[in-house]
Amino acid sequence: MAPELSSHVHAATSKPKQEEINPAVDVEASAGSPGGGGDGGVNYVARAQWLRAAVLGANDGLVTVASLMIGVGAVNEASRPMMLVSGLAGLVSGACSMAIGEFVSVYAQYDIEAAQIERTAHNEDGGKGDDGLPSPARAAGASALAFAAGAAIPLLAGGFVRAWTGRVAAVCAASSVGLAGFGVAGAYLGGASCVVRSGARVLVGGWLAMATTYGVLKLFGMHGGV
Repeated sequence: MAPELSSHVHAATSKPKQEEINPAVDVEASAGSPGGGGDGGVNYVARAQWLRAAVLGANDGLVTVASLMIGVGAVNEASRPMMLVSGLAGLVSGACSMAIGEFVSVYAQYDIEAAQIERTAHNEDGGKGDDGLPSPARAAGASALAFAAGAAIPLLAGGFVRAWTGRVAAVCAASSVGLAGFGVAGAYLGGASCVVRSGARVLVGGWLAMATTYGVLKLFGMHGGV
């Protein structure tokens, strides 16, 4: 009786230990779920593509137009319409450039993924559908709108200020707030651990671009006779 009782007890206690030693199924299921890891189910990898395009477009629009307006103001301090026209030209041309560039880039990605799906369909019965393919037109429109939204910040802030000093100050102040805001928003939506560092990085990069443009055109205006 004692050996039989001992074997039953040993079998009963060994099963929970075996389940504790082999939690691979639970770990794989947790790792495979979108946003696994305690983030509330948020899939930051899937979010990264559109977030990158939106933040990049808005940041490019702001820095481009602000640098254009400050640079033109450095050459001709008395011409308020010239600063306004240069900012508007930068908005329109930049938005078109972003849209075309994004369309071409995403269309190349579309062709690659479509070809891969077609090859998979030949190898498997049925294959996958094309619901998950990127949309070049949607990406182009989103990039153009993001660029225009960012470019509108310095254009509206300083384009209608009469005094040159106030005009440049308004562009710099509005651009600084916008750059920091874009950096913080992008880091927060992307799940970054330090949003302040990201905002500071974008802000310093924008300042460098605006200062470089101002310095180069100021030298050109001084020595070029403009």
